[in-house]
Amino acid sequence: MKRLSLVLVCLVLISSLLLSACGKEVVKTEAPVTQEPPEATESPVAIETTEAPLPVVRVATDATFKPFEYTDDAGNLIGIDIDLMNMIAEKAGFQIEWSNLPFDSGLAGISECQYDAMIAAISITDERKQSMLFSDPYMTAGLVVVVAKDNNTINGMSDLDGLTVAAQLGTTGEQAAQAIPNVNYKPYDSYELAFLDLANGQIDAVVADSPVAAGYVKANPDKIKMVGDIFDSADYGVAICKTNTDLQAKINAALKELIAAGVIDELSKKYNP
Repeated sequence: MKRLSLVLVCLVLISSLLLSACGKEVVKTEAPVTQEPPEATESPVAIETTEAPLPVVRVATDATFKPFEYTDDAGNLIGIDIDLMNMIAEKAGFQIEWSNLPFDSGLAGISECQYDAMIAAISITDERKQSMLFSDPYMTAGLVVVVAKDNNTINGMSDLDGLTVAAQLGTTGEQAAQAIPNVNYKPYDSYELAFLDLANGQIDAVVADSPVAAGYVKANPDKIKMVGDIFDSADYGVAICKTNTDLQAKINAALKELIAAGVIDELSKKYNP
């Protein structure tokens, strides 16, 4: 009997242990998953692109040749030649460094290549071709005689014998005036001063390029007038340093396009309506 009781007790204990084991929740633990960081991608390097500066061309002018080159009230260079040269520079791919100086000084500077180019209603002559290059012509003009409004004795070049005649230094007008028989030639640094003395009765006549003379007469119709026919017609061109044939080619290419587009006529109407 005791043995049976002992067996029963043992069975009860075993059963209790089994039930206790089955009641416990088995928790599985997983090893933490480690993720490798994504591969680093290099940010694109910003490459700075800077355009090369345009080459500088030194251009001389004489801003006393209205309507070709003169200054406005603020001192800015304006006129047919100024606009034309700026357009040439834009098409040819260079920037301009302007120098404003007397006409004869500019021509001397071009002949010595102190400047790369000069534009100032410059007549293309064989004499000038010996010391400088020229662009293709962009306009044709001649010379004319200008006298005081009340002068009725001078009607052209043939009436200037023995009189006091003026022109600007270095111009074709000067050459024509000096060739007058028995002339008392009076040179001026600018036509502006020459026409001022003419209006004040200090000289008898001025010989000047017809477009320049027309501009001054238009501004002073009650003081001066043009007489006689236009003579010694010549072409205007851009003067260029004699060693710079590359610049000559660039200017000619741009000038050809501008002339074909009617730019010269447009500028003439703009500055000499």
